[in-house]
Amino acid sequence: MAGVRAMTERLRGFYARLVTATGGAQQPDLVEAFGSVDRVVHLGPGPWKIATTAGYIETPDDDAAFIYQDVPVALAAERNINNGQPSLHARCLGAINPLPGETALHIGAGTGYYTAILARLVGPSGRVLAYEREADLAGKAAGLLAGWPHVSVHPASAFEVPIPACDVIYVSAGASYPPATWLDALKPGGRLVFPLTTDSMMGVLMLITRTGERGFGARVISGAMFIPCAGARDEAASQALLAALTRGGHGAVRSLQRQSTPDATSWLAGDGWWFSTRAP
Repeated sequence: MAGVRAMTERLRGFYARLVTATGGAQQPDLVEAFGSVDRVVHLGPGPWKIATTAGYIETPDDDAAFIYQDVPVALAAERNINNGQPSLHARCLGAINPLPGETALHIGAGTGYYTAILARLVGPSGRVLAYEREADLAGKAAGLLAGWPHVSVHPASAFEVPIPACDVIYVSAGASYPPATWLDALKPGGRLVFPLTTDSMMGVLMLITRTGERGFGARVISGAMFIPCAGARDEAASQALLAALTRGGHGAVRSLQRQSTPDATSWLAGDGWWFSTRAP
């Protein structure tokens, strides 16, 4: 048993260094968090289904070495719901940089694996609220995170219940626009990372930072592919996003403007908001 534990710790240690380096986010606390949270527990017993561009591939057996790699793993294959690619989530978490004592929201928590990593980052003096609308996944997350007193799991969409003021919002499902409720919940200095995606699930990861009462910085972190976020989808917004991505130029985005008329610096505009290439 001691040998098995030592082997698992070695796997997790290497995996943590691998996915944070690949994600370009090597903060020591983030590496430690990835190395300390047991992915096997949150995925359930193997063998597991690894998501690929050609569909799912099942692992030969339940050897943890198969999932302590930079691969997305099915949580509910019939619904195309996965525990996403670790390096991409490391990039997201590195970008929003959750700090001890902060309040963080996780939208699209699945079975709580990345929620647990978020909880490690904010520490026991912080608070994590996790939202998952799939009842079976939310139930599993609640059970697995029951030992974390500063984490609460809500079996609901983040659009169905009031969300509190917070320092960090970490979204693991694709929105076609930046919802006003997310932006309004951010405290000054607060950070939001979310996949901005078309109806084909392709898009970019956006980092939004609240710079003041009305100001918001914005930048694209990377490309992304995520399942849709229920409540944050709009067909017209998706079509506008597709056109903007086709034109290119998203790397020049610097701010999110609200309740003003888009000008020549606009990259993408929607109802009451627009992304601009000018500074916030």
